[in-house]
Amino acid sequence: MRPLSIGAARIDTVLEIETIPMPFAQFLPDSVPELIASERQWLVPRYADAALRQGFLTFHTYVIRHAGRTILVDTCMGNDKDRGGHPIFHGLRTNWLGELDALGVHPDAVDYVMCTHMHGDHVGWNTRLANGRWVPTFPNARYVFARREFEARESAWRADNSASYGSFTDSVLPVVESGQADLVASDHEIEGLLQLEAAPGHTPGNVVIHLRSQHAHGIFSGDTIHHPLQVKYPEWSSAFCEDPAASAACRRRFVETHSDTATLILPAHFPLPTAGHIRSDGDRWRYAFVD
Repeated sequence: MRPLSIGAARIDTVLEIETIPMPFAQFLPDSVPELIASERQWLVPRYADAALRQGFLTFHTYVIRHAGRTILVDTCMGNDKDRGGHPIFHGLRTNWLGELDALGVHPDAVDYVMCTHMHGDHVGWNTRLANGRWVPTFPNARYVFARREFEARESAWRADNSASYGSFTDSVLPVVESGQADLVASDHEIEGLLQLEAAPGHTPGNVVIHLRSQHAHGIFSGDTIHHPLQVKYPEWSSAFCEDPAASAACRRRFVETHSDTATLILPAHFPLPTAGHIRSDGDRWRYAFVD
């Protein structure tokens, strides 16, 4: 994706995996094939396969550069992680760090790492494997986690590491133990540029992240919305949502609030070109990508 600007902030995207097919029947279990078929004109070929059985997702990180600061939002899956043989997550070897370097961003220069929630595909590059140990990938960064999310994960996952496929142990605890983690309120603000907003449902402490600069506004929406079909049908929660009803209610509020505004939406998994705006479409909504 080409660089974007939100006010004085530059936004780049670092791809880890460009396209992963997900069967709609499994990924969006409440979806209706006839309604998906009615969206064929814009879904195929970029956002679904020709048979409309599978939707496409990407895995990427946003890089924000503003006033000499470098900030990452969601760090994908990471290399070398043991994910119990999971076909998407286990034992990845990608060039994510090389792609970050190609943007002129060295790990030492990252000031903040922000994670919208703690699922393994949003915290993976928080750490890297060095001499058999998981160490923070970004040695000078503050890692910002919503306290509500951390506390829910600590109580549920510390005792049962398999529940997170190991991600809490290898991608969260090492940065806490290094003293680099900031556990913050769900409306925390960073340097007058970024502000968290609680968006529970996908996970207990899930947040979206607002960026405001020079009267421009963008939102890093994380997994509040996984696929552009969910803009039109916010009642379709993903199979990964831990509280589907709360996730659907949160998503509908999000869509209604930001529909027909200038707010730029930056989702975590929409296929390229990813960023866009929410627009009214009859009594529902549609996603208008920024090409």
